[in-house]
Amino acid sequence: MMTQAIQMTQEFILETRGLSKEFLGFNAVSDVNLRIRRGSIHALIGPNGAGKTTVFNLLTKFHSPSLGNIFFNGADITGENQIQVARRGMIRSFQISATFSHLTVMENVRVALQRTRADAFNFWSSEKRLNVLNDRAMELLAEVDLAEFADTVTVEMPYGRKRALEIATTLALNPDLMLLDEPTQGMGHEDVGRIVELIRKVSANRTILMVEHNLSVVESLCNTITVLQRGSVLAEGDYATVSKDPRVLEAYVGVEV
Repeated sequence: MMTQAIQMTQEFILETRGLSKEFLGFNAVSDVNLRIRRGSIHALIGPNGAGKTTVFNLLTKFHSPSLGNIFFNGADITGENQIQVARRGMIRSFQISATFSHLTVMENVRVALQRTRADAFNFWSSEKRLNVLNDRAMELLAEVDLAEFADTVTVEMPYGRKRALEIATTLALNPDLMLLDEPTQGMGHEDVGRIVELIRKVSANRTILMVEHNLSVVESLCNTITVLQRGSVLAEGDYATVSKDPRVLEAYVGVEV
């Protein structure tokens, strides 16, 4: 039994068992059981109001579950807070770009890198002490194809490039698991293609769990797809399997298939 448990831990980086959340009598999430395979790109999809963002909020401890357990790298993190979960290596991006608009692209990444240092909150110290982070910041910017924008003030960047910068700041925290919430929301076709290739590139040696409405993005990127409806798991599998499931078609189209 112990050997089997170790094998499960090695295969799945994240697992939920009976994960549920009730808000004033409303079951936003009900008995959700997820297994996120290590090294995969896993999508969480569903119609509006299906509970996708609530699941993300539960995983990253913005909400506490009403019932159920969350396991990350084999450890039960159900009772931990946001900081503890982030320090374990589960890092999340948000639907709305969360960059510092008045800082340069390089400075945004340095702020993220600073969070990993023991003196992260010594705001009274000279800015020059952050220069030691410049090489690593440039490596991260190169990874997301933003090196040429290092000195650009972020507010002047196109929206798609800002989303790439947010991925760079997420990578700066050295995540084992990246949670991407609607990474292509509000983008034109060209930017969507750029972000898809970027996610594929940074997924090497990492695990990604993403909420995404654009099904062509999901089809292109994801190994496994979990479909939610009314807070519960409706279906799960690869895109070919899920896209042909009559229950999924009914949930999206709104008529019985």
